[in-house]
Amino acid sequence: MPEAEDGRARLLAALRRPGSRGQAVAAVLLAVLGFAAVTQVRSNGRDDSYVGARQGDLVQYINSLSLASQRAENEIARLQGTRDALGNDAQSRRTAVERAREQAATLGILAGTVPAVGPGIRVRITDGGSGVGTNQLLDGLQELRDAGAEAIELNDQVRVVAQTSLQDRSGRGVVVDGTVLEPPYVIDAIGDRHTLATGLQFARGFTDEVEGVGGTVAIKELPQVQVGSVVVPKPPRYAEPAGSR
Repeated sequence: MPEAEDGRARLLAALRRPGSRGQAVAAVLLAVLGFAAVTQVRSNGRDDSYVGARQGDLVQYINSLSLASQRAENEIARLQGTRDALGNDAQSRRTAVERAREQAATLGILAGTVPAVGPGIRVRITDGGSGVGTNQLLDGLQELRDAGAEAIELNDQVRVVAQTSLQDRSGRGVVVDGTVLEPPYVIDAIGDRHTLATGLQFARGFTDEVEGVGGTVAIKELPQVQVGSVVVPKPPRYAEPAGSR
C-alpha cells in the first residue's frame, strides 16, 4: 500500500509540474479514454433501447418502418407517373404541332398560298389562228384537275385555284384573275406525270379541241416542275365554320 500511494503521489506531482512532457501525454490519454467512454455509453444506450424492448414494441417498430417504406415507394411511384405523364404530354404536343404543320403545308399547296415543287408536266399551247381562248383553257385545266393535278400555274404568272376566273380579251389573249396572258400559253402542273399527260390526250378531249381551232399542244413530262406563283386568300363574305355560333 505505501508503494501504491507513493506511485500516485509521483503521478500527481508529474501532472502538476509545469511544462512536463508526462503531463501532456497523460492529458491526451485521459481525453482519448473519456471520448471512448462517452461513445460506448451512447452506443450501449441505443442498443439497450431495442434489446430491452418487448416483442410487441419491436413489432410496432417494424410496422412503422414498413409503413414509412411503403409511403416512400408510393411517393416515388407518383413522381415517376407525373414524369411519364409530362413526357407523354410533351410528345403529344410535338406530334400535334408536326401534324398541324403538315396539314397547313398541304392546305397551302391546294389553296395556292405557298409555292410548290414536284414531278409533273409542262404544256405549251400555241394559237396560230387566234382561236384558242377561255373555252379550251378551261377544258384543259379541268382535265388536269380530274387527272389529280395538285398545283397548276399559267405562264409562270398566275396560280390556278378553285376560284380562278378566265375571260376572253378583245383582240388577242385571255385575262386570268385580272392578269392579261397572251399565247403561247404554258401550263405547269404537278402530279403523276403519266396520268396528267394521258388526261390531256383523250380522244375528242383537250388536245383535239385546241387543234380543231388551229392551235397546237406540246406536252413534256418532267421529273421536277416549279410552281412559284401564289394567291392571297380572301376572307369569305358569307360562309363560316359550322358550329361557330
